[in-house]
Amino acid sequence: MTSSTATMNNNGNHDRGSGCCGFGGSANWSVTNIVAMVIGFVLFWPIGLFILYWILKGRNVMDMRSHFAEKWRRFKGNDATEASGTGNQVFNEYQQTQFDRIREIKDEIKERARRFSDFRSDAKRRADEEEFRRFMDDSPSQK
Repeated sequence: MTSSTATMNNNGNHDRGSGCCGFGGSANWSVTNIVAMVIGFVLFWPIGLFILYWILKGRNVMDMRSHFAEKWRRFKGNDATEASGTGNQVFNEYQQTQFDRIREIKDEIKERARRFSDFRSDAKRRADEEEFRRFMDDSPSQK
């Protein structure tokens, strides 16, 4: 009988171990991850080593920023889910609806800012077209 890393788990399915190099999960070797790892090694080798560990855990480098932002919010105590641990379910639901309402208002403000920016760029373009049209009307035609 040959030895294999595959074993039977409790469900009767084959379990192939804990992933690449015992890190759990399968490595995520996308182009973005590889480029980020190489840049990390070029800049400062511990950064590259950390990104290599992140990839071996099966995570995407693009998720790294949001992961650490979430950890930082939890550390600082600004997380809405942390604040909802009052033990009063009705208050927690009320608090969550308020957080959702604030988030919707922020999204609406961002959308209005985007629309205003588009409006300003269109107005600038219209003004530029009018100025160019006046210039062309005032200048003698070249034939």
